[in-house]
Amino acid sequence: MNREEILQQFNRLLTIMDELRAQCPWDREQTWESIRHLSIEEIYELSDAILENNVQEVKKELGDILLHIVFYSKIADEKSEFNVGMVIDELCNKLIRRHPHIYGNVKAEDSETVKANWEQIKLKEKGSERQSVLQGLPKSMPSLVKAYRMQEKVASVGFDWDTATEAFAKVKEELEEYETAKNSSEKMEEFGDLLFALINYARKSGINPDNALEQTNVKFKRRFEYIEKKAAESGKNLKDMTLSEMDEFWDAAKAEEN
Repeated sequence: MNREEILQQFNRLLTIMDELRAQCPWDREQTWESIRHLSIEEIYELSDAILENNVQEVKKELGDILLHIVFYSKIADEKSEFNVGMVIDELCNKLIRRHPHIYGNVKAEDSETVKANWEQIKLKEKGSERQSVLQGLPKSMPSLVKAYRMQEKVASVGFDWDTATEAFAKVKEELEEYETAKNSSEKMEEFGDLLFALINYARKSGINPDNALEQTNVKFKRRFEYIEKKAAESGKNLKDMTLSEMDEFWDAAKAEEN
């Protein structure tokens, strides 16, 4: 599709949204609040498709998310608050404003400088230089992702280890503190510190910890389901098997993958 055809398809989507709000009982009843949880679900479905490298599913889920953006905007337009054109206009203005190395005379030769500039411009947009770089993170954001984003944000203003090696030294320090914790309260605190340090080390090593953990979740699920399958084929109940017996099936699952 060329640019003109893409714009025609977007106009078609807006027309369909108008028709659905006018004619479909379900679509007509929806509010921001009623579709909010569905939007969250769509984001997770997109995440799954990306991790599975399923191109067709990524395309489908992006369409679902685009529908939600148009849906929210249509509801706002009906209340004379804003419309999808205003959403796009504000986004375009923000992108231009936050890329002065493209649309202005600021120099930025690497992505780290670009991210640092972005955070500084974002602070200025909020109306005060004294606002925290950590403001704006959603309270309901998953803790692992929030830790990663917090670390990215403070790194943009220079609060960061120089190397991954230094970050790993912090991991070892936190592990020692966890091992010497005296009670459950201290252990919980130190375990949180250890997780935070591991996430930081992953970031400094160029690894997205949330993606890495989800890949491990998928791998674990696949291998454990293999154990369940082989146990059933052998006429065994998992509860009656020893860990050693299950480990044999686990190793077989690993061997099949290789």
